[in-house]
Amino acid sequence: MTHRSRLAGFIIDCQGGDHDAATTFWSCALGLPVTETYEEGQARYAELGEAPGGLHVEVQRVDHASRVHLDIESDDIDAEADRLEALGAKRIGFVKRWWVMEAPTGHRFCVVRLRDRAGASEPNTWD
Repeated sequence: MTHRSRLAGFIIDCQGGDHDAATTFWSCALGLPVTETYEEGQARYAELGEAPGGLHVEVQRVDHASRVHLDIESDDIDAEADRLEALGAKRIGFVKRWWVMEAPTGHRFCVVRLRDRAGASEPNTWD
């Protein structure tokens, strides 16, 4: 079955601490305005707008060590996870509505639902 995917953007994971201060730092450091903040359960998010190439950039409060990870978005997250597994990635777990994956290099990333974003590149089509 054919599905589509593309790089969605970058998520700045910040362990605990003051999420507002972390958001202010990254907003100022990257020159990207805060466009939305929200909470979902224990998680807290701040979206940074106007990123180059229509990329999605957000600051996320997490329990694990601070790091930056990327999101790949797809119109069929299970098919995309299957495709990435065939390339050597492994599924770590399903969280809320996305797959957490690990590349053969040890880097963690997520496969999330495809979103319509102004300025975003066209997704790749996979068979």
